[in-house]
Amino acid sequence: MTYHYRLDGGSLAISSPRTDQDIGIYQCLATNPVGTILSRKAKLQFAYIEDFETKTRSTVSVREGQGVVLLCGPPPHFGELSYAWTFNDSPLYVQEDKRRFVSQDTGNLYFAKVEPSDVGNYTCFVTNKEAHRSVQGPPTPLVLRTDGVMGEYEPKIEVRFPETIQAAKDSSIKLECFALGNPVPDISWKRLDGSPMPGKIKYSKSQAILEIPKFQQEDEGFYECIAGNLRGRNLAKGQLIFYAPPEWEQKIQNTYLSIYDSLFWECKASGNPNPSYTWLKNGQRLNTEERIQIENGTLIITMLNISDSGIYQCAAENKYQTIYANAELRVLASAPDFSKNPIKKISVVQVGGDISIECKPNAFPKASISWKRGTENLKQSKRVLFLEDGSLKICNVTRADAGSYTCVATNQFGNGKSSGGLVVKERTIITVPPSKMDVTVGESIVLPCQVSHDPTMEVLFVWYFNGDIIDLKKGVAHFERIGGESVGDLMIRNIQLGHSGKYLCTVQTTLERLSAVADIIVRGPPGPPEDVKVEHISSTTSQLSWRPGPDNNSPIQIFTIQTRTPFSVGWQAVATVPEILNGQTYNATVVGLSPWVEYEFRVVAGNNIGIGEPSKPSELLRTKASVPNVAPGNINGGGGSRSELVITWEAIPEELQNGEGFGYIVMFRPVGTTAWMKERVALVESSKFIYRNESIMPLSPFEVKVGVYNNEGEGSLSTVTIVYSGEDEPQLAPRGTSVQSFSASEMEVSWNAIAWNRNTGRVLGYEVLYWTDNSKESMIGKIRVSGNVTTKNITGLRANTIYFASVRAYNTAGTGPSSLPVNVTTKKSPPSQPPANIAWKLSNSKLCLNWEHVKTMENESEVLGYKILYRQNRQSKTHILETNNTSAELLVPFEEDYLIEIRTVSDGGDGSSSEEIRIPKMSSLSSTGVQISKPSTQSLSMVGVFYCFAIHPLSR
Repeated sequence: MTYHYRLDGGSLAISSPRTDQDIGIYQCLATNPVGTILSRKAKLQFAYIEDFETKTRSTVSVREGQGVVLLCGPPPHFGELSYAWTFNDSPLYVQEDKRRFVSQDTGNLYFAKVEPSDVGNYTCFVTNKEAHRSVQGPPTPLVLRTDGVMGEYEPKIEVRFPETIQAAKDSSIKLECFALGNPVPDISWKRLDGSPMPGKIKYSKSQAILEIPKFQQEDEGFYECIAGNLRGRNLAKGQLIFYAPPEWEQKIQNTYLSIYDSLFWECKASGNPNPSYTWLKNGQRLNTEERIQIENGTLIITMLNISDSGIYQCAAENKYQTIYANAELRVLASAPDFSKNPIKKISVVQVGGDISIECKPNAFPKASISWKRGTENLKQSKRVLFLEDGSLKICNVTRADAGSYTCVATNQFGNGKSSGGLVVKERTIITVPPSKMDVTVGESIVLPCQVSHDPTMEVLFVWYFNGDIIDLKKGVAHFERIGGESVGDLMIRNIQLGHSGKYLCTVQTTLERLSAVADIIVRGPPGPPEDVKVEHISSTTSQLSWRPGPDNNSPIQIFTIQTRTPFSVGWQAVATVPEILNGQTYNATVVGLSPWVEYEFRVVAGNNIGIGEPSKPSELLRTKASVPNVAPGNINGGGGSRSELVITWEAIPEELQNGEGFGYIVMFRPVGTTAWMKERVALVESSKFIYRNESIMPLSPFEVKVGVYNNEGEGSLSTVTIVYSGEDEPQLAPRGTSVQSFSASEMEVSWNAIAWNRNTGRVLGYEVLYWTDNSKESMIGKIRVSGNVTTKNITGLRANTIYFASVRAYNTAGTGPSSLPVNVTTKKSPPSQPPANIAWKLSNSKLCLNWEHVKTMENESEVLGYKILYRQNRQSKTHILETNNTSAELLVPFEEDYLIEIRTVSDGGDGSSSEEIRIPKMSSLSSTGVQISKPSTQSLSMVGVFYCFAIHPLSR
């Protein structure tokens, strides 16, 4: 090491490297107390490129149509180069096409055929990627000769790939091929052995470069380039030879052997050509000697001694590379030592079981082994065996085998021993195993699993379902472990079909693992039938087929077919032929369908357990059309104008129309005649027909019947119904109209009934019209009464207002003329103020009341008297007492509290009521038996003298 060469850790640093002295092959040796190892070889080279010479290049003169090559002539260099050319002063490189090509092997610019546009100066640019430097050559002028144009000629290949190319595995290979010629030649490629070109091959735009990425053994062979034009063709061919540097298939591993043992190492490497092998120890080459045998990739050393320890390397080499595999050989020599592998302190076994106690001391060379039980040497027998690896095996263990055992190991360097105890436990037995069960879906069951075991041993129960563990700690749905320490019963709640299968109970202790299995069959309603198909459909029937779904462990006994239409409420069962579909029936005919209705069908299966899920619905299909067979109902009519016969009926719903082109046939004739008149009503929604004829007399009776039809023909007719023709409005106005007011909000209108006949128009009732004289409001009311009623009370009127009223008759044709208007003024409003200053005295079932007279406003009716309303607390019936005075006496039994209120009476009606007064029952009064009370909202005035008037109670 000097200032020029310096170690940095394990790296070699070269200061100011000199290209002439420092290039070459380098290897690193690493050494420690164990040995020395040699690194792979490293080749050091320096990339560079010098400048072009500056002398001017000669002008290249060619004829138009002639091919030409412009030479680049790169300067001295080392490292991979890339080439590009520029034209005149353009900063852009010359673009390659079928006519122009830049070779990355030679750097030259090739023109298959020169054109006038090519005239100019061309400059070659060379880049050395490793040296990170580009240089530019002097320009080469290209001019056209003036002595004529070059004629057509056959291709001449100027750029050829080598006849033999060594191609490394996984490398990318590029073959160049370019030809001069007129016309410009086409380039194509093929393999000479006739095999197809690899699919991974890439071509340049002009086909002049063939690239094979990730080169493999199967890609080697002869490749041919064909350049052709109208004048002929030219060929170039070469061979690609596959090679691969060595790669390890088998390496050597660190090995620790006892003294006097033998070493056998083998290393294998692939490569093309096949590699050769060299062995090194601590960086020095090994040769075959007395104890050392070397043959290809194998190394054998017999009778090892301590001096054989070290670092060994297997080197695999072909002409492309050398690779190394490294391993340590350590030769050991020592007396038996149990410090790292003592005998197990306590070994546990069950009665009747087998136990092996290992004895594996570190000893080099291998030690001889003997055993002691307690202080006595142990001898082999049918039950006691000494194994080759030194272990002690005791078969069919009994309680008497418990105790201390010692292993004694001996070799030429000394001896050692190690002891451990043997504990014997009782066996575990499954006393109540799970048993086969047959259950119905939804039930809850318990699978037993109970054991007897050594009381000092812990028992773990684990359940498996169809081979998968049931993880009860995660709260798996349906499964629950029940029981105590020795009971591992499994409860399955609400068992499902998917729970059918094998259930395995495993019982684990530290010494053994027992198991018991049981099959559970869960039976349930059948699964949904499948593949429901409608094979034929008519106007009223449909033929269906299906496949049964899973029977869920209970044979299918019956199938049911259900239908759904746009008019039905959900799915409904239908009649079939055969009537009963047993579990072996997979097709049937559905009957009783409605024509021209869209149907879906599904099938439901049943067994002893119950009815299963329905199948998927069939495709939506429409039954064929048919003549309608349901006649309209509720034939009625009447009314309308004079000379009209109005006929009505209930429309037929769409599901009963049985086809397209549906309509109604209306047939009618005057009563007593024989010929029927017939009309068609084409509107499906129609439920009314009007026949007009001036000759029809009012209220003439007709026999009527209504039928149906569609595109298939005419259907059923209804029964005959009598319908009357239209009539005239009443011709007469009522007479004797009068009106009187009963209160501020009520009046009564009366009139004389009209004596009518067919000529004057039938009277079905009367219509009362009323309005005020305030034209701004245009307030008009209208009330009808039917039959021979000749009076009508009208309520909800305004007080002290003039109302006008008139009456007119009506029938189905309309209303007749109105009577002459009459008028009346409604009464003034009733008093708005309630009776005030109410006082009362109760003595011996007599209640004396006194209040102030109510004074009315100018726009209110005069007070004509008063009403006393009284009721018991617990009774809803109210009694009324009327009086013209301002006092009253009530003779009632006061066994309960009474509620009393007083209101005014006037022409305008009843006025406002006083607030409710509560009169307590006699038992709650003071000893004097006298109370004076008023509502809290009124002023209290003490009355010294009460005047009581005896008044007979009046009740309404």
